[in-house]
Amino acid sequence: MRGSWIPALFLTVVLSPVDALARDRGADGRFETRSSSHFELHQDVDIDRSTGVHGSIAFEREVLRVLESGWDGLDDWLGLRPTRRLTVVVYDPAVFDATFAGLFPFPAAGFYAGIIRVRGDVAVTTALQRTLLHELVHAAWDAEAPSLVLPAWLNEGLAEWFEARATGRTRLTPVEWDGLARLASQGALPSLASLSGHNLAGFGPRTAGWAYLYSRGLVDHVARHHGERDIRRLCREIARTGDVERAFRKITRATPSEHDQAFRKELAGR
Repeated sequence: MRGSWIPALFLTVVLSPVDALARDRGADGRFETRSSSHFELHQDVDIDRSTGVHGSIAFEREVLRVLESGWDGLDDWLGLRPTRRLTVVVYDPAVFDATFAGLFPFPAAGFYAGIIRVRGDVAVTTALQRTLLHELVHAAWDAEAPSLVLPAWLNEGLAEWFEARATGRTRLTPVEWDGLARLASQGALPSLASLSGHNLAGFGPRTAGWAYLYSRGLVDHVARHHGERDIRRLCREIARTGDVERAFRKITRATPSEHDQAFRKELAGR
């Protein structure tokens, strides 16, 4: 899920993708559908009222361009190679809020539950682009290893890291570093154990953003100390074996807990 500080959350939501989509009613009562090489897009954003039908078509093409660009990056940076077409639904903001607001503990901008569901806009903004890329990682993991349940910090950290990498933000910003360092000095960083469940739904609106940021920072720590190539090798090994601990030991010569401790020392010394 995504908000201003809250990235997309991979929650187990009880929705049948086909049945739910059939019941959905968009802003104008129907979804526009468009396909590309790897995606089937349904969108109901009320664009026509302000920009006309051609604006709606341009919006759909831009969404698919972002998704296809992300698809190319999946193998390059994460070694993920989905073998099936992915379905993406972009909702009118008011419809998304009314339909899904009760499912989550904080404001959402998107989630994955068999299909990618995203809170739309009248243009492909930076925020919408980031949400699409983030949810793409969750969908790719599900397509690559459908029975695998990653610890939340790795699942969300990889999605956040990929999203940042794909939009040119290769490292934590000074503000992000300082925020995490301040939490470290206060002893308020989330523990690795609290980040290792199936998702981060247990965090409230005020703490979830830090949980996501720390998860991204931990993946970034591995990338900085072992190289981005090892992030790709790590993902391939996890997808192949389903064993996160063993994959970390093989590729990085350290356990997730040891990486967590090293990252905390970095933050404490900042």
